[in-house]
Amino acid sequence: MAKCSVCGKGLSFGHNVSHSNRKTSRTWKANIRKVNAVVNGSKKKVAVCSRCLRSGKVTRAV
Repeated sequence: MAKCSVCGKGLSFGHNVSHSNRKTSRTWKANIRKVNAVVNGSKKKVAVCSRCLRSGKVTRAV
């Protein structure tokens, strides 16, 4: 389950495009980290993307 529990960012789809413009399917995975965070006043292990960690949307448990 590669999905952020805060923003919902997950798997993205697109194409690899070669020099001759042939297209094949590819995916991008979100940069998910399992972090001990404070949720509703208690410590809980949650999967959070690195963007939410950097922006301060998640408070880490000590």
